[in-house]
Amino acid sequence: MSKQKIIGVWLVWALIWPLSLVLIYNLETPAVTGSRMNLMVFTLLTVIVALFPLRIGNHPVFFTQGVAFAVFLQYGLFVEMAISQMAVAVLLMKVRLSRHTMYRLPINLLMFLAISVISALLYEGMGGGHGPAAVDEFSDLFPITAYAVSQILLNQLFLSAISKWLYRRPFQWFDQGLLWDVMTAGLVLPIGFVLFVVFLQFGISGIFFVGIPFVFISGMMMMYHNSSQVNDYLKKASRIGHELTGNLGVTDVLDLFVDHITELLPVDHLYVFDVKESGQLNLIRFFDQSGGLDLPSILLEKGQSVSGHTLLTGKGAYYKKRTEWRTLESPYTPQASESVLSVPVVRNNDTVGVITVYSNQKRAFLQFQLLILTILANYLGVAIENARNYEKTKEESERCALTGLYNYRYFDDYMKQSFLRRGGDEQEPVSLILLDIDHFKKVNDTYGHESGNELLIELSSRLRGAAEEGMTLARYGGEEFVFLLPGFDEAAALAFAHHVQAVIRETPFTAYEHILKSGGPVSIPVTASIGAATYPDSCEEPFDLIRQADRAMYVGAKQRGRNRVAGYKDLIQPVQ
Repeated sequence: MSKQKIIGVWLVWALIWPLSLVLIYNLETPAVTGSRMNLMVFTLLTVIVALFPLRIGNHPVFFTQGVAFAVFLQYGLFVEMAISQMAVAVLLMKVRLSRHTMYRLPINLLMFLAISVISALLYEGMGGGHGPAAVDEFSDLFPITAYAVSQILLNQLFLSAISKWLYRRPFQWFDQGLLWDVMTAGLVLPIGFVLFVVFLQFGISGIFFVGIPFVFISGMMMMYHNSSQVNDYLKKASRIGHELTGNLGVTDVLDLFVDHITELLPVDHLYVFDVKESGQLNLIRFFDQSGGLDLPSILLEKGQSVSGHTLLTGKGAYYKKRTEWRTLESPYTPQASESVLSVPVVRNNDTVGVITVYSNQKRAFLQFQLLILTILANYLGVAIENARNYEKTKEESERCALTGLYNYRYFDDYMKQSFLRRGGDEQEPVSLILLDIDHFKKVNDTYGHESGNELLIELSSRLRGAAEEGMTLARYGGEEFVFLLPGFDEAAALAFAHHVQAVIRETPFTAYEHILKSGGPVSIPVTASIGAATYPDSCEEPFDLIRQADRAMYVGAKQRGRNRVAGYKDLIQPVQ
């Protein structure tokens, strides 16, 4: 919300709120003589039920509305309004508003003030009374019902109007909020009415008859909810851990971890550090909820910042507000952060990383969430190690062990996936060149197989240097190499093939591990035969490129003397 609107809210509250209290008191002059003890007990009950809400699922149900309903029926508008205003203040204290969200206090005070006044005017306009007169006759049911319904509808109306004005959200009359208000009121207001009736019969003891059992029930329900909440988090943590241990790469593991943590916890910033061999912390993943902060690579020393302190102690830490960790601030600490959770990532009894999450709200995290984050950190440690092993195994299965280039299996799969993604209607040219070293068997026979391997390694290095961005290079067979050239037409493919031919031919190769009697290195002149094919010019299906390039290489280059470049179209003889 803008600063101007926040100032406006406080000004409106300062002008309207105290004036309304004085005006209503003077107009109504509530008869509370001799009821001081009763009012104190009602007030105490209001505070207790505000601090210990009943939980239904994940929704809190505050019975302050029920207490205020009983107070209104007994004492009238002013006392009900005072009780309601105090209940709102206690509820917001329980939420622990930060300095940036304190504007919610005047907004809620004004909203509930308006609801109290309008509902009371409707009630008294329909002839409703107070004290014993509120339930004298059956007809008194109508103003009581109208009061209860108006509370629900006005609450929804004001919430929607405030959201539209302050936050520019679309105005919604019928939504889940209205349904929840109706369900809550259906539970709370009848209890408030029972409290009023019992109070009429038994006086102050009636408040205890209804209030004390209810407070105990609320307390037990709260403990049950907290236990259920912990169990729910543990189940979610188990599911997340199961997902992290799948066949994923390190990047995928980190992405999945960040997605789940930001859904599970009220996170504004998240740091994932890896411990280097030097003992420093290296930032490997950063998340910023606002999207406005972009951190460079970070290296933290042990003990530096919150994360470095966690590495130093080897223990998780929970800070409720900034003053508790101010001495651990660093240039990379988010400026607006308050609450912090920081846990080590432990693998085989060694700290291999640190996870630190920040929230801009004070006391944003619960104590048990530190345990949940610790469990997830251990899952992450295992998952990253598995991911690195998976990537290593995957790369070894896709790479030629001798040259380090992609192998036949990878290249074949890559072509299939690449052309399937393109779709059948894609007509952008794709070329492929296939090269084979001339007389490679003679090299092996003359200089030995180790020299042949040296030649293949040096050739792979030259081909890598010749490759341009977007190309895919692979060792296709023993002495065969292949380039996939997306976007290259026939002329461009042939030009690149001639360039590769020159890279191979112009500088002799050097063999050190040869079998000749001379001890020093020897130079080996090498040439290659190269075939090229282009889709859609040379074939109807892109999968035929290998076959057509292979045919061009053997028929157009090998059979015509070797050390040549041939295109598939060169093989096609025009019909006379």
